[in-house]
Amino acid sequence: MNYGYACINETLSSVPKKLRVTTNRSMIKRTFLKEGLTRADELALKNVLDLEKILKWNEQNDIKFYRMSSDIFPWASEYDYKDLPNISTIRRVLNRVGLYAVNNGHRLTFHPGPFCCMASPKQSVVDKTYTELNNHSRIFDMMGFPPSHYNKINIHVGGTYGDKDATAKRFVQNFNNSGGLDKSCKMRLTLENDDKASMWSVKDIYEKIYSKTGVPIVFDYHHHRFCTGGLTEREALELAASTWPAGITPVVHVSESRAVEQGDPKIRPQAHSDFIERQVNSYGQAHDIMLECKKKELALLRLREATTDG
Repeated sequence: MNYGYACINETLSSVPKKLRVTTNRSMIKRTFLKEGLTRADELALKNVLDLEKILKWNEQNDIKFYRMSSDIFPWASEYDYKDLPNISTIRRVLNRVGLYAVNNGHRLTFHPGPFCCMASPKQSVVDKTYTELNNHSRIFDMMGFPPSHYNKINIHVGGTYGDKDATAKRFVQNFNNSGGLDKSCKMRLTLENDDKASMWSVKDIYEKIYSKTGVPIVFDYHHHRFCTGGLTEREALELAASTWPAGITPVVHVSESRAVEQGDPKIRPQAHSDFIERQVNSYGQAHDIMLECKKKELALLRLREATTDG
């Protein structure tokens, strides 16, 4: 079992700007339209170099699980990576980072944003989703990772659009579309359960999508509290774990309610807490645990210490 954190390293980024280590450098649209590939190239190179620094910090602190930022290549949907002026250098750095991850047993993953809607009834949205997901997969390709769910690209199904069955059917059709996702991307894609009762539970995803596509399910403990699908936590966890290929450790997400943590009922109960106070009950199963709390690696270190002390 590995604990992981997502994207931002608070220790390395909460310092004076000149010393800041981050993979989230981007720019506003006006700047991109003005400076284009030259600026995107400059920021991407800085981001991948800092990705290497973050992994080395993780290694020093015995953290082997990390979610990479989707902002490594700013405005990536607007160009092809090969058109960047210094793409050869960027590729070399990414390949070096990939080798470092493999040699040190680090698991790296992605979680693109909610704008990725494979089941949208709008073809323009689906096409943008294809571009976004393929771009993420091509980063893993540049890192030298073979296509598998070990280095996963996780998304939500998206809305239900008033009809879960029809939405699930569109997802399956769009997933299978030969002109859509790259083959390597399909082999990395996973789906996560939602945090609203009207949305996608583990049971929904299993019965309506996994059974027809084989896309594994990432179980989110916090989301399940609001969208059970009639299953207990243990039942949903075990059902999600059963969807993962043999030999690949399933991933789960863990967070807690910020409303409870802050003692403020005005806060949306689904909002994520700063820290994790409760130990994770894996019900005897092996998982890699991604912490989705706001204090990132600081929360991970604190929870790991508390778990060890306990």
